Amino acid sequence: MNIEHLEKYQRWYKWSIITAALVTIATINATTKIMDGLRTSGQTPFANWEPFAWEFTSAIGILILIPFLLWLVNRWPVVWGQIKTSLLIYLFGSLVFSFIHIMVMVVLRKLIYTANSSSYDFGNVAFEFFYEYRKDLWAYILIIGMIHTYRFVLSRLRGEAKMIADGEGELETPISDRILVKKLGKEFIVKLSDVEWLEASGNYVNLHVKGRIYPTRSTLAALVNNISDQGFCRIHRSFAVNLDAVESITPSPSGDAEVQLLSGKVLNLSRRYKEQLKANLH
Repeated sequence: MNIEHLEKYQRWYKWSIITAALVTIATINATTKIMDGLRTSGQTPFANWEPFAWEFTSAIGILILIPFLLWLVNRWPVVWGQIKTSLLIYLFGSLVFSFIHIMVMVVLRKLIYTANSSSYDFGNVAFEFFYEYRKDLWAYILIIGMIHTYRFVLSRLRGEAKMIADGEGELETPISDRILVKKLGKEFIVKLSDVEWLEASGNYVNLHVKGRIYPTRSTLAALVNNISDQGFCRIHRSFAVNLDAVESITPSPSGDAEVQLLSGKVLNLSRRYKEQLKANLH
């Protein structure tokens, strides 16, 4: 498997791995509860379907909350220089995560128990919330850690780009026509003219260079502002293009358009940026 294939299907891989892990854990936990009951008294104090209801409703609750965790990491990445603030934000996030997780579990369990002509009692709300929060906190930390680890490993594989400035390399200063790319412990130079298009991705901008992707920490607006004089133009809230890489523009009845690059890649052109693009092409 190469990095381009992983980039193309990374969303499918992520959700498949997360779902498989949650199903496996839920199945193991449910069967363990049944086996423990049989081992201690020879029979379980509950119907065999109940542990599966408990564990799989928990797994579904976590699965539903994955987009929230991804949003949290994108919106408030850990800043080591402001670690106390980051910890407070993530602590509050853990409370929100646990509260929603518990609500989803309880609703699903009540529905399942009702379908089985039975009733589900959550118990003492304060005690049970504290009990569930302790378990949810570990799941929360594990998933947040997995997200950061996944992104770190992926960034090492595909390389991180940094604009080379005339001064100290900050984007606020004028930059040259070169990009310093760090990949697997090595550094090499990529020409800015080889970048075909830019894509906003959370707190990063992905630079697409001849089929490869290099993230650089910046906003799309700030980056385009610094390299617009080198032929780059924004065409969408999430995209910008190298004008030399544009092959054609196809209008649509909605007022938007499609920009096709020489590589064959097709990007959406928002009507908001259409006039700006036309002005830059002349």
